[in-house]
Amino acid sequence: MWAGRPGPPPGGSERAARSWLFLWRAPAVRAALYQSVLVLLFAVLLGAAVLDVRANMQARGIPTGLGFLDNAAGFDINQTLIAYNARSTYARALLVGLLNTGLVCAVALVFATIIGFTVGLARLSRNLVIAHGALVYVEALRNVPLLLQLLFWYNAVLKPLPPPRESLLLLPGVYLNNRGFFLPEPHFGPDAPWLGVGLGLSLVGAALGWRSFRRARRKPASVDLPVGEVAGGAILCLALVAFALTDEPFNLTAPVLKGFNFNGGIRLSPEFAALVLGLSLYTGAFIAEIVRAGVAAVPHGQSEAAAALGLAQGPAFRLVIAPQAMRVIIPLLTSQYLNLIKNSSLAVFIGYPDLVQVFAGTVLNQTGAAVQVIFITMTVYLAISLLISLAMNLYGRRFALVER
Repeated sequence: MWAGRPGPPPGGSERAARSWLFLWRAPAVRAALYQSVLVLLFAVLLGAAVLDVRANMQARGIPTGLGFLDNAAGFDINQTLIAYNARSTYARALLVGLLNTGLVCAVALVFATIIGFTVGLARLSRNLVIAHGALVYVEALRNVPLLLQLLFWYNAVLKPLPPPRESLLLLPGVYLNNRGFFLPEPHFGPDAPWLGVGLGLSLVGAALGWRSFRRARRKPASVDLPVGEVAGGAILCLALVAFALTDEPFNLTAPVLKGFNFNGGIRLSPEFAALVLGLSLYTGAFIAEIVRAGVAAVPHGQSEAAAALGLAQGPAFRLVIAPQAMRVIIPLLTSQYLNLIKNSSLAVFIGYPDLVQVFAGTVLNQTGAAVQVIFITMTVYLAISLLISLAMNLYGRRFALVER
């Protein structure tokens, strides 16, 4: 007898077979085995594809590594934020395109956010003219392809501007013509760091004062003071004092018309202006609908409760409605920010030297290293998008509901 069963106990081989059978019947073991086989098969196929692509590239004389980035580019770029010339390397050209893309995205994100929140709140206005005007703006720009809008701003608005000799004087030292937007260029002196230190200290002091006031306002019988105006005045006064104590921390050099164009100053190309206008207005229309929907999602009883507590319309919106609406707005706003960054690649159609035109266009055509160039370009856009998502998620935690 063995464990109540007739016959001799099972041997070592039979016991091992039963153990393997028991493991095979376990769902977790089978799932892990299937996944391992699938991952191994994918790795084999990927390795075979990489080796095949590498062999084909070597047969055609195409570089297979990243060594080509150290070669001289041999072409110029008409707008650069850092020093660059035809003798610079392809890696330098990549950095120039990345900085140009970052500049456009940063400026367009700011303008799109301002436009979106302004138009979104205008959609909720009780004034029919303002509300319907905002509605027309949103519906018109959301339903026209972005590429057509970029071509419109570039070819129909900026190209017909007068030549440099007939430039439009917008402000002293600020000119607009068909070659761009010309602004005075700041030049910083040796005492400029002290001005920066003074301004930084004033900002830190204002932030600490605001934090202390918020804590004090939570106490009973607290006094509602105009902290924003006081902090702004303190910052301005400290900045003026620091400017007065330093010896010309910076000065402005205005552009001067010489011959057929302006010399000196800062030039914003028509391509840059068209791209910023198109991205800002197009994305602002989507953000406006997000803001309108976020505010409308807050129950009307919240406004009534704020009014019952004696809050005016402005403080009620700022302290009660807006924090609740931001919980709905921020996730959708993040998606629009990411769309704006990806849509900036349409700059190639109007000739703006962004990352796609400079690196995935000119560099790719010269080197033929399509695999490396496209992979680097996609990686850069992926990294930018992940950083934006991380920043927005961290900001969204301020408005998250906290369970107690």
